[in-house]
Amino acid sequence: MNNKNCCKLKKRSEEEKNKIQKRLRIIEGQVRGVSGMIEENRYCDDVLIQIAAIDKSLRSLANEILKEHLNTCVCEEIKNNNTEVIDEVMKIIKRYM
Repeated sequence: MNNKNCCKLKKRSEEEKNKIQKRLRIIEGQVRGVSGMIEENRYCDDVLIQIAAIDKSLRSLANEILKEHLNTCVCEEIKNNNTEVIDEVMKIIKRYM
């Protein structure tokens, strides 16, 4: 991460933080579940299905955070005539894909 982005902050409400943290705890539980499946020598197909579910959960969370970013941070930057933010968003989207 470069220094330009490491110091940016995003003010989130307690409700928003709690919602994100709850989803992250669920994802953590899913990952622990896969670890347990490996310890139990579960069939590969079952493990892969659970990994796909984790991937879907992470992508869903990322989509929500990206949507919030576009609706708040990016809109604010554009209102302040900082169109460079569009390039930053495109880099995020390319990395995400």
